[in-house]
Amino acid sequence: MTETVIDLIRHGEPVGGHRYRGHNIDDPLTEKGWSQMWDAVGEYNAWQQIITSPLQRCLAFAHALGERHGIDVAVEPRFKEVGLGSWEGLSHVEIKMGKADEFQAFLRDPLNHRPQGAEKLDEFVNRVDLAYDEIVERYRNKHCLIVAHAGVIRALIVKTIHAAPTGFYRIKINNGGITRIRHTEMGGMLEFLNGRLC
Repeated sequence: MTETVIDLIRHGEPVGGHRYRGHNIDDPLTEKGWSQMWDAVGEYNAWQQIITSPLQRCLAFAHALGERHGIDVAVEPRFKEVGLGSWEGLSHVEIKMGKADEFQAFLRDPLNHRPQGAEKLDEFVNRVDLAYDEIVERYRNKHCLIVAHAGVIRALIVKTIHAAPTGFYRIKINNGGITRIRHTEMGGMLEFLNGRLC
């Protein structure tokens, strides 16, 4: 039986603290953010390919990891975070307190209650899914690491377990958390979420 293993790691803590960044704010990692990612992967180096979002909170670590272990790195623009429109740059507290009704509507139905100017959730999920399907096909029978964002990882979990998009933001993705999806002839299987490899 052939197997393709895809590990996904969320970027570590970015400069600027807990705020909505989407894909228009491109903060680098803090020192803690770097540590979160290195701690998660440890000395693990079994990947044959690294694929990364183009945003620097993912890209810088992907290149550093690739250089450390001699693993090729490819940039996939479709793995940038979901655009969050008018929420981008605002802290989680500012949204929860200052836009409480909007925030609750968003949590209940993120498909139909988007922040003003935000990327449509179904369009975001579609772009991530298309890129992912191409990667699974291109790297068949290989073990790859994707360095990406909480939204991208949520989209791939929802795809793998055939979940409804209404539950999209009810999946917690930790900074530096690793998720593994194993693909066989039977399809994808979510093996673990928010793990570490060391």
